[in-house]
Amino acid sequence: MATTQHYLWASGHFLLLLASLRYILAWVTFKSVSAWWYKASFTGALISYAIVCNKSLGTPQPNIAYFRRALLDENVQYFLLAFFWWTSKPITITLLPYMIFSLFHALTFTRTTLMPQFLPPAPPATAGGAPQPHPFAKKLQVWIKSNYDTAMKVVAYTELVIFIRVTLGAITFQNSLISPIIYAHFLRQRYYQSAFTRDALAETSSRIDALVRKPGNPPVLLQVWDKVQMVTRRWAGVALTPNAGVPQNNEGR
Repeated sequence: MATTQHYLWASGHFLLLLASLRYILAWVTFKSVSAWWYKASFTGALISYAIVCNKSLGTPQPNIAYFRRALLDENVQYFLLAFFWWTSKPITITLLPYMIFSLFHALTFTRTTLMPQFLPPAPPATAGGAPQPHPFAKKLQVWIKSNYDTAMKVVAYTELVIFIRVTLGAITFQNSLISPIIYAHFLRQRYYQSAFTRDALAETSSRIDALVRKPGNPPVLLQVWDKVQMVTRRWAGVALTPNAGVPQNNEGR
């Protein structure tokens, strides 16, 4: 039986999904749109992630152990990032990762909680067995499972594009100078916690390396690229306790 808290968690994802869809559709069609929709999107994210963080970490405690555990929790990281975007000047692409997460959560909530209330269950698979989910619910479950990994890959690459966007934005004064610093730290955490992020970074780095090392390119280009790689490795290699092996609440992200 779904609790009030579970419905509130789901409402945050539905709000995020619908508001961000409204904002992005206006953006891609070059129509004006109120920043209210942008803030509403991340308000939904804050609602959902606050509930997940509270469930996974418990009541906040004023001690270093709790603080360290919270900072290494990926749901807390996405919550803090959502709060940062909520307080910042709108950058449309920042909505995409949250939209993808919310799409899968909204579909799962629809399948497991809403559909059973409106669609009759299918007959038991065996005599005396439990009723089976409605065929449409089964199809939805198959779609979610078959597309989840692809969606997470899209999220990983999108997050790299966001870093490029906020970095260029800082250089051209389109967003705050602190944005790329905060987002770089976020990506560093994702690198340790997400195989999808590691794969995306490895693939992107490999493609850039191949382009830079093409015959005929100026030697300075290779020198700059090697320097960037060296600085990145040193920065990313600073001691960090990975969150590997720590179970995450399946309502998060």
